[in-house]
Amino acid sequence: MLKKEIGIRIKNIRLNMNLSKQELASMLGISGQYLGMIEKGEGSLSFEKLQILCNVTGLTSDYILFGKDPALPLEVRKALSNYSDAQISSGCKTLEKFALFLKNIS
Repeated sequence: MLKKEIGIRIKNIRLNMNLSKQELASMLGISGQYLGMIEKGEGSLSFEKLQILCNVTGLTSDYILFGKDPALPLEVRKALSNYSDAQISSGCKTLEKFALFLKNIS
């Protein structure tokens, strides 16, 4: 059942991105036929292909695997995908300091 749910999510993601099976399959490095099997719940993605799918779509693995809504809007996730974890962590610390500063001057 989980494979089928994941397949449905992947198909919906592909359709929302206006991609054909072949286009998404090419991005993932798999055949269009195998992507069709995945979308039907008859196949599965390797961890490597899941990571590529996350990078291509800007979605989290939690969303793709479990349907958990991503915490950040797609535009923000796509923008953050251009940065390393260390850069994002540094930026978050800076934002926390700025928020604390604003709180203290209020």
